[in-house]
Amino acid sequence: MDIKSIGIVGAGQMGNGIAHVSALAGYDVTLTDVNADALKAATDVISKNMDRQVSREKISQQDRDDAMGRIKTTLTLTDLGPSDLIIEAATEREDIKHAIFAELLPSLKPETILTSNTSSISITRLASRTDRPERFMGFHFMNPVPIMQLVELIRGIATNEDTYKACRAVVDKLDKTSATAEDFPAFIVNRILMPMINEAVYTLYEGVGTVTSIDTSMKLGANHPMGPLELADFIGLDTCLAIMNVLHDGLADTKYRPCPLLTKYVEAGWLGRKTQRGFYDYRGDAPVPTR
Repeated sequence: MDIKSIGIVGAGQMGNGIAHVSALAGYDVTLTDVNADALKAATDVISKNMDRQVSREKISQQDRDDAMGRIKTTLTLTDLGPSDLIIEAATEREDIKHAIFAELLPSLKPETILTSNTSSISITRLASRTDRPERFMGFHFMNPVPIMQLVELIRGIATNEDTYKACRAVVDKLDKTSATAEDFPAFIVNRILMPMINEAVYTLYEGVGTVTSIDTSMKLGANHPMGPLELADFIGLDTCLAIMNVLHDGLADTKYRPCPLLTKYVEAGWLGRKTQRGFYDYRGDAPVPTR
């Protein structure tokens, strides 16, 4: 099918990034969230980020104005019903995702494609609770969406070829690169990345190195642009823990056991940048390690 309109569920960091790139690519975008303040914040972030692109001559002022004009926001989930493609980018909890799709289904066109930006949850299981498992896929963007070039496309067991081709065409139009992943826990990127971050937390937990020495070692010793603990704070420690739990539960291998220190930080509400504290404290002029 020819996709012209995209509905996005969730106006957080991922949702506003997906709305940003979709509108710039020429799609009509409807962005929804349960929180009016989140919708206002999302449009402010998108506007600011597009202004930055204009100042760096990445896009023209006309491109920016046209893209912002394509973005509508709503507090009513079912307003997404007329969309050709829906990308769910809500919190990484399976029960919430099931509830979102259940509420959406009665308002959808028969041909609408449903997708989830989940970073780890089974696409087959999400699809099985809908009326269109053959038109359901994983559509996993990387963060920050406007900068990162990869999109993982994950087929559920029932996903048909037309759905896959339609989603791949959207990725191409967004000027990004798709990588096809099988529907196994955490797919490709997080299957590799999260155990590395978890191992970095174990390295801290066991006293092998400090926050600073671990991040410096990986930046200068492995040429990573960001240390693993700094990256965990950027992603969100609650998200890291959720993905490790999906890996541990789904693959039943002890090598995916979440580090107790990661669990402790999440229990404390120290989730990284979004709460101003994680492996670093961001409340001052410069980040300071918390251990």
